[in-house]
Amino acid sequence: MIQITPQMRILVAVEPCDFRKGIDGLGGICRNVLEEDPLSGCVFVFRNRRATAIKILVYDGQGFWLCQKRLSKGRFRWWPGGRLTREFQARDLQVVLWNGDPSRAKMGPLWKALGNGGRVEKLE
Repeated sequence: MIQITPQMRILVAVEPCDFRKGIDGLGGICRNVLEEDPLSGCVFVFRNRRATAIKILVYDGQGFWLCQKRLSKGRFRWWPGGRLTREFQARDLQVVLWNGDPSRAKMGPLWKALGNGGRVEKLE
């Protein structure tokens, strides 16, 4: 199982790629097109041309994980534009994987201050 944590660096390939590519082909895109090392531990996210599927490639220190999500209906409605890659936060990737738009998602702060200064109070 792979877990996406807030500490992970997540890079999204803006341009769609050929989904016939496997680990080695996507690793080549990381090196040659995105100019990033696929062995760095970054999470690389790719989308196919029809916007019906997403692939995630990550190296965990022992080997590669390659995950794919293909929608049964419709297309991914939102995808970043601009440069070759875009950096995401973990929560942005979660929204995209659920076919949402992270720029429109209503999310609370990354942390919340406790009203009582962090003291644990006894409930009676």
